[in-house]
Amino acid sequence: MKKVVLLKGRDGALRRRNPWVFSGAISREDDGIEDGEIVAVEAVNGERLGIGHYQHGGIRVRVLHFGEEELPISEILRERLASALDLRAQLGLTADPLTNAYRLVHAAGDGLPGLIVDRYASLVVVQCHSVGMHLLKDDIATAIGELMGDEISTIYDKSANVLPERHPAENGVLLGEEITEVVVLENGRRFRVDVAGGQKTGFFLDQRDNRWLLGSYAKGKSVLNTFCYTGGFSVYALLGDAAQVQSVDLSGSAIELTTDNVSRNGDDAFAARHEAHAADVMEWLKEHAEDDAYDIVVVDPPAFAKNKHKRHKAVQAYKRLNARAMKAIKPGGLLFTFSCSRVVERQLFYDTIVAAGLEAGRECRVLHHLSQGADHPVNLYHQEGEYLKGLVVRVG
Repeated sequence: MKKVVLLKGRDGALRRRNPWVFSGAISREDDGIEDGEIVAVEAVNGERLGIGHYQHGGIRVRVLHFGEEELPISEILRERLASALDLRAQLGLTADPLTNAYRLVHAAGDGLPGLIVDRYASLVVVQCHSVGMHLLKDDIATAIGELMGDEISTIYDKSANVLPERHPAENGVLLGEEITEVVVLENGRRFRVDVAGGQKTGFFLDQRDNRWLLGSYAKGKSVLNTFCYTGGFSVYALLGDAAQVQSVDLSGSAIELTTDNVSRNGDDAFAARHEAHAADVMEWLKEHAEDDAYDIVVVDPPAFAKNKHKRHKAVQAYKRLNARAMKAIKPGGLLFTFSCSRVVERQLFYDTIVAAGLEAGRECRVLHHLSQGADHPVNLYHQEGEYLKGLVVRVG
């Protein structure tokens, strides 16, 4: 097994069981290591600290096992997948008659850095964010099939868009039937999921608890859901007996999907309380959202920054967007605001919303600090796994 040796004094994070080894912490590495290869990570004194997948780039090694013991990767993989399934059973998700969509594997949060697995009813989507995991995709599919048996009909690989260009891949079925679209249940709500054409793996499972919270505040309220995508927040607001819901997204296909999902959850009178608009959110807010127009506004944009070089511009964009949203909220109304950008840390996000409130000239109080659901667990030693930040703010 080839090895990577860390610089003196740069082994602390790994000893604290953070699974990411950054390129700047490396003193030397063996020649000819290929992307996806299993390597040993050693301290400068030769002590083996762990083994993991190698990949050229900022995150050079994703550690799968800590310590000197050398375990077969197949054994690690199966044990971690079984443990992940056990956790979802403990959370009550695997046998919930009202919910059949959840995250089965959340990367380092489940001891498998670089791997995402989402379940949508009988369809399972595998998304490999590292070359090493993608090289194991068939083994992953086989292990999932053995663990879940007849509960699933299809395992679909959707890794092509998240892998480096030097490792070309094609999305497609790994196991089972040729199915790429399914209707799922989430807390009894029905949603159509297009795993092949949709964003991420097809649906934002991380917002399940936050959608439920919004629904609890919605009765009799006017709600604006921006960046609506599948219309999850819109459906929960309508089923929470909101008086009116408006959904806005730049994507015409997202508006079509939102409208379809609304229709799946109620009759014509139910759908009549909903309007959908294909438009740029910021421009739409400027042109159509009058001051004090809504009781509740949801701001759930895509990641504005995926690296630290773009963080400053992202923060400014978050501030402008949230300030405009606050102006559209009636006194005493609520702002549900989120950031899924990993490089915008929780404190920075909070500070940005503070700046937005000052720019909007509104009195604001924080009611809830929000994050991803429990099926997106965060490794205590890898805080980078907590990517979703959210606040519920009462705007005076």
